[in-house]
Amino acid sequence: MFSLPDLVRALSDGTITPSDHVEDVLERLAGDTTNSVVTLDAEGARRRAAELTESARRGERTGPLHGVAVGVKDLIDVAGLPTRCGSQILADAPPAGADAPIVARLRAAGAVVVGKLHTHEFAYGPLGDTAATGPARNPHALTRITGGSSSGSAATLAAGHLALTIGTDTGASVRTPAALCGVVGLKPRRGVLPGDGVFPLSASFDTVGLLAPDVASAGLAWDALTGAGARDDVRGLRVGVPEDEYWHPHDPVLAAAVTAAADALDRAGAEVVAVRTPGVAELAATYPTIGGAEAYATHREWFESRRDEYRPATRDRLDAQAGTLAHAYVTAQRARRRLGDDLLAHLGARVDVVLTATTRLRATPIGAEEVDVADGGSAHVRTSMLALTSPFNLTDRPALSVPVALPADGLPAGVQLAAVGPDVTPILRAAAAVEGV
Repeated sequence: MFSLPDLVRALSDGTITPSDHVEDVLERLAGDTTNSVVTLDAEGARRRAAELTESARRGERTGPLHGVAVGVKDLIDVAGLPTRCGSQILADAPPAGADAPIVARLRAAGAVVVGKLHTHEFAYGPLGDTAATGPARNPHALTRITGGSSSGSAATLAAGHLALTIGTDTGASVRTPAALCGVVGLKPRRGVLPGDGVFPLSASFDTVGLLAPDVASAGLAWDALTGAGARDDVRGLRVGVPEDEYWHPHDPVLAAAVTAAADALDRAGAEVVAVRTPGVAELAATYPTIGGAEAYATHREWFESRRDEYRPATRDRLDAQAGTLAHAYVTAQRARRRLGDDLLAHLGARVDVVLTATTRLRATPIGAEEVDVADGGSAHVRTSMLALTSPFNLTDRPALSVPVALPADGLPAGVQLAAVGPDVTPILRAAAAVEGV
């Protein structure tokens, strides 16, 4: 995989030109075997790379990402390219007339947008196996899921094609594919990275996030897109490891990863303690009601007139929301606010960061709805890929998935770091100590 800091240095000192880098990336993406590439803007990318190459020769840099090739989830508008959202419904979508603000921010930082990447249909799922173009495939095992819904954004990083991609996260959709593909996925608070020009799933939770191959790359990208500054080490950081049954993963490799990460943070000088998370199961139970009702509201007119054009899995999920009553939605929103506020107050008095597994399972076979687990039972795949991430959408807190050392079976394992406060800085500090343990 590319490392973004190394790539930026090479582009800065002239070891590689933007044109050479973009040409290499376009060749890699054209040969992708993970079904992650939806649309390439080869002509536009080459033209912009040539302009940046010429300005670099004059000693001029557009920004901190000068010449860096970036891929964008096909839920986000890129001028001149259609936004199809992984669906047959938008097969004939016209090219977007303008860049989404996050894309404009990338270009202002000097990045070259090379194309659009696979998404689970309309971002309505954490698996990445449901789209008009077929399932995305995990680079570590092509018969297994990438996670979703920012499926292509994670897979193209893990395949070594790119050093930075942009995704969205409504309940899992940056962090889960990052965990399953062995890369870093960062979800900030809603609106910190602008969300206009992004096809909506759930207005209460939709969040633009970024994915990168490693923590240093994620930190550089975050700084480039937000103007954030330097970070300290983890000494004095209070890290809580939840001991409630809710947070226990089904896969013992993931449980061991959390223990290893906690030990690494302790060695680095953090204060690591066990914590309880009162009401978290009740809080999480509000997510499908709120998110599902808002998704159905977005799709109602299409769903009533074009339902057969949705993929079966998406159609089934929308069908299940058709009868949601207004009072159920309002009740769930009220419960979310009450339970979320109580949870944050409880945690805030004790810790700065919460450490958990990102998912309850690692990458499962494409098409599997249930899998056997270590205790002799079975686990529902979709729920297992969403349960540990959604609480931090419900509370609108920054959260990040970081890979630990690649297990012997070759399937990546990710741990999640979530901030109790609104700032991304604590989780980036902690991630640097945890990465690869």
